[in-house]
Amino acid sequence: MTRAFRVRRTVATALVTTLVCVGVSVLFLLFAGYKEMDSVQARATMTWGHVVPLIREGPLPKTLEDNSVNAVQVVDSHGHVVAATPQLAGKGPMADFHADRASVRAVRTLCPPAGLSGCATVLSYKVYQPGGFWLLYMALPVVAWYGSVTSIITAVGVSLLVISVLTAWTFRDLTKALAPVNAIRSRMAEITATGLDRRVPVSTKYEEIQLLAETVNATLDRLEVAYQQLRRFTQDASHDLRTPITAMRAQLEEALMHPDSTDWPTMSTEVLAGVERLQAIVTDLLTLARLDARAPVDRAPTDLAALVDGELKRRAYRKKIVTELAEHVRVDCDRLRITRVLGNLLDNAERHARSQITVRVRADGTCAILEVLDDGAGIAPEHREIVFDRFTRLDASRARDAGGTGLGLSIAREIAEAHGGSLTIQDSERGARFVLRLPTTAS
Repeated sequence: MTRAFRVRRTVATALVTTLVCVGVSVLFLLFAGYKEMDSVQARATMTWGHVVPLIREGPLPKTLEDNSVNAVQVVDSHGHVVAATPQLAGKGPMADFHADRASVRAVRTLCPPAGLSGCATVLSYKVYQPGGFWLLYMALPVVAWYGSVTSIITAVGVSLLVISVLTAWTFRDLTKALAPVNAIRSRMAEITATGLDRRVPVSTKYEEIQLLAETVNATLDRLEVAYQQLRRFTQDASHDLRTPITAMRAQLEEALMHPDSTDWPTMSTEVLAGVERLQAIVTDLLTLARLDARAPVDRAPTDLAALVDGELKRRAYRKKIVTELAEHVRVDCDRLRITRVLGNLLDNAERHARSQITVRVRADGTCAILEVLDDGAGIAPEHREIVFDRFTRLDASRARDAGGTGLGLSIAREIAEAHGGSLTIQDSERGARFVLRLPTTAS
């Protein structure tokens, strides 16, 4: 692919350079033709300035020595040649035209002029004498529009040199510029799911390619992190699903092996608890899948304090609930999802609180704030982000929370971010303090 790109760009450069060189060459040849014509005219003027005084003042020799033009003849008023350059000695007039009454000069191209070979540009000048006007004929070389063959050779040679140099330079520069791209492509082709730790080489010669390589490496960093999270997620999900299934299978197998000695109501209750745990995990996984798919949020204007108060009254708790709910804190939200966030935070607080849970609702500028605090052991600062990872439960939590799915806080944060808000853990005097921030809306 890169070779084809280089070839296309090189050919395009060669074509553009050729067109430019053709245009410049045409202008150069026109200039060369103009200069050649100007030179010929200057030689004709020099000859005119030399011969005309001889005609008027004399003496006029029969043989004229003039190397400025091809040939010169002087014809008197009776049509007789009275002087000529050596190649026309003894010959009649080279031409029979002259200027009209309004001019003293006439020009024609004759092929050939009388007494000469080849084509020539013949100039005819009137020289007025007492007995009538005489004619001064000068044969000049025919000047082409391009000047001379030397001009053509020069234009073609310089054009070919410029085209060759620019084409070679373009191909070489593209080859050097694309070398880092080829290295990136080769390394990307080598990276597989088992080698996500590999990175593409970063070249500092070209800023754009350096930025490309750095962007690719940053993307690979994110991909590696996401892949590792996916692996941990899959392993944890498999473990959390397999544990209740294994327990239920063992209970059922033991009951079938000893049906007469089995306490079927107790066994059924235990199996039902395992099924409920599986159902909770599957439900949470489906919720996360919908959140990951960016399912639309069904927003409606809501009084956050009223929503929280209603949810607290609906539930029963083993710990004391203390509320501090400010009025007229309104948000645009999906009521069911924000209720789910509150429920997950309350479940988490109840599992870790010693005796009391505090729920606060207040406004802070353009933010509505919902806080859930417990008086438990709290969460160390280094663990305050980890607990939001999927299937993450700290060791202390696992000991007292064997029935949790490890997905509640992840779901709560995903819902908060889907509403344009955030869910974080903040410092508190005692226990854990979860803070949900949502944009407020006009009352």
